Formats: sequence, structure tokens, C-alpha cells
Amino acid sequence: MVKPELNIPLLETERLVLRGPEAGDFDHYAGFLMDPDRAVGFGLEEDRPKAWRWFALNIGHWALHGYGYFTTIPRESNLPCGIIGIWNPEGWPEPELGWALFGGHEGKGLALEGAERVRRWAYDDLGLPTLTSNIVPGNDRSIALAERMGAKFERKYNNVRMGETMIYRHPGPEALK
Repeated sequence: MVKPELNIPLLETERLVLRGPEAGDFDHYAGFLMDPDRAVGFGLEEDRPKAWRWFALNIGHWALHGYGYFTTIPRESNLPCGIIGIWNPEGWPEPELGWALFGGHEGKGLALEGAERVRRWAYDDLGLPTLTSNIVPGNDRSIALAERMGAKFERKYNNVRMGETMIYRHPGPEALK
């Protein structure tokens, strides 16, 4: 069987490789998506088949939009530590810069490093004029990261999947030069 080619770039930072999702990543994604302590602010899935649907949805998102969540890998381990990317499915108000680290990878600055790299790619290569991060109330770590990146609270809205969600607006490309 021939796999369709998706044009997903490889992004790199000093400590990370951000690449397209691969079949071997699924166990890492599923472990995260089914963990109520980890995925509650992202989109908890109740079982592996539903986690698989989300995993495949991300790949389809790449095919339809030309962007999605990158599998994020620390250079030292070569094992997925999270996902960072641009997300804009039906029902979202506009493209969102999102991030989620898998258990044991927080507090090392990896989400900041990866999110800054993805934001630069979104502005420089995709030509997006602005980005938001949509964060559920109480997700203090994501709020702190958005604010560290210069994002400012803009408004609340009712997210079709997550309920009440706060929109943090990132500085545009000109403000980051």
C-alpha cells in the first residue's frame, strides 16, 4: 500500500525536533489523551479507539490545512515528549498555537522552546498574520506559558469541544522582529 505524502516540515531547535506524526507515535499520544490528569485541558478521550480518531484527525488536519500538531521530540531521547502546533478545526474562531507535554517533560522549558519555533514558522512560512492560544480556565501552566510568549488575554468564548475557553492573542509577526 502506498502512503499519501503530506508536506509536513521538519522544525528544529537547540533541544527539540518537531516532525509530522508517525504511526509509531500513537501509543505516546494515546497515553496522554486518555490520562485525566494530563489531557483535561486539552481534550480527554475515554479509550484507545477515540484516541486513535484524534490521532488520525490531526493527520487529516495537516492534509486539509497544511498545518497541525507536530510530534515533539527531545534530541537526547528520540522519544515523543509532547505535541506543539497550529490547530483550527471546524468550530474554532481562528488558528490556534497549541501545546501539550506528555507526563514527566514539564518544567524544562521544552513547551516554550517548541511553541516559539512553531509560532515563527506560522508567521514566516505560512504567512499567518496572527495567532491565539485557546486555554480552558484553570490551566495555569498554559496561561503562564502564553503570557511568557507575550500573549495577552483577549476574551472568553464557548469552545465547541471544551466549553468556556479563554483566548490569548499572540504578538503578530511585526511585533516579534
